[in-house]
Amino acid sequence: MKRIPFGPTDLMVSPIGLGCMSMSGCYGPQDDNECIATIQEALDLGINLLDTSSNYGDGHNHELIGKAIKGRRDRAVIHSKLGTVRQDGKSVSGSPQHIRASTEGALKRLGIDCLDAICISRVDPNFPIEEQVGAMARMVQEGKTRHIAISKDATPELLDRAWKVHPIVALQDEYSLFVRDPEEALLACCKKHGMAFMAFAPLGRGILAGLFCGAGDIPKDDRRARDSRYTAGNLERNLALVAALKQIAGQKGIAVATLALAWVMHQSGRRGSAIIPIPSSKSRKHLRENAAAADVSLSDEDLRRIDAACPAGAMAGTSAVA
Repeated sequence: MKRIPFGPTDLMVSPIGLGCMSMSGCYGPQDDNECIATIQEALDLGINLLDTSSNYGDGHNHELIGKAIKGRRDRAVIHSKLGTVRQDGKSVSGSPQHIRASTEGALKRLGIDCLDAICISRVDPNFPIEEQVGAMARMVQEGKTRHIAISKDATPELLDRAWKVHPIVALQDEYSLFVRDPEEALLACCKKHGMAFMAFAPLGRGILAGLFCGAGDIPKDDRRARDSRYTAGNLERNLALVAALKQIAGQKGIAVATLALAWVMHQSGRRGSAIIPIPSSKSRKHLRENAAAADVSLSDEDLRRIDAACPAGAMAGTSAVA
């Protein structure tokens, strides 16, 4: 699989990453052995960007990845969000104390000496962005991470301020055929600073992957059961969009999920910055389907047809999953 620069760094990453969230119970039951095999197969396929978080399974995700990359550390680029904690009745993600504790905890659980990138899980309104970025920059100075990133609740103004403290390698937020919010201001800001954009939930929380045809299909312990895009009325409208995309995918001999991920990757050329989807997989079957998107070429006409089948703002419902 080809490599692309990871923002303004010397790191070269795959054009599609592996989101590891679903491997730690967020999306229902999982099998640890299958998850480890999935991570290892991703590396074998050339997918080297792994996205994780201290919050995923309260550390379970890190331990799982640590087992999977043992003896293969040099083949993986590990991007770890720092998660959130409760402090004085508030949800805190950006305190210097939390940033240090989360970084050091991640290193211990992963069994490695240095992360490739740490990322605040969301811009924390309780602390100035300069203080949050400064605390992450100290982790770079101490050799605990190579780079720093930001996820969720960022604005161009906040990113501009952050860059005055330390370079930001990537911005992570939700982006897919269903969710186009970053397309104007945030992607333009990524282009301005040369940042990569990591698109989480690029398969619309599973609908674009064809996982569920009705709300009753979602396991009770799956967080997506709280997502309004799956409620009666909304789901039917969203499945109609998937049906239109399925016609295009079928003509190309690929799955809708593969088409949707290829569309995200093709936005890099349209938007002027590297846009890297990080679909979450907990099985080798879904991983292979997702990985195939890296080999799909979409013409301008293909892109026009896809946009017509699923235009911006067409999705019904909003996500209630953080």
